[in-house]
Amino acid sequence: MAKTSSVEKNNRRARLAKTHAPKRAALKKVIMNRELPVEDRFEATIRLAQLPRNGAKNRVRLRCALTGRPRGNYRKFQLSRNMLRELASSGQIPGLTKASW
Repeated sequence: MAKTSSVEKNNRRARLAKTHAPKRAALKKVIMNRELPVEDRFEATIRLAQLPRNGAKNRVRLRCALTGRPRGNYRKFQLSRNMLRELASSGQIPGLTKASW
């Protein structure tokens, strides 16, 4: 089980990223538009830099939904490899069986 503070920090980052996503997308669109004057694009760059860093989507870490483990996760199930194997062996994930040959 991961530290509760790490999991909560990651959840806070996810919430911030969700709330700031439209603002960031709009500012990035202005920055990438080569037809706009340089001054407007520079102003958008400054406004983007003033937004909180934890509001960026790539700061959110993929963690296991059950244990909070930060490594060895499957995006499709949002579970770590350990929990995925345990739940699959007990038959709690529909359609997933342990391979045997």
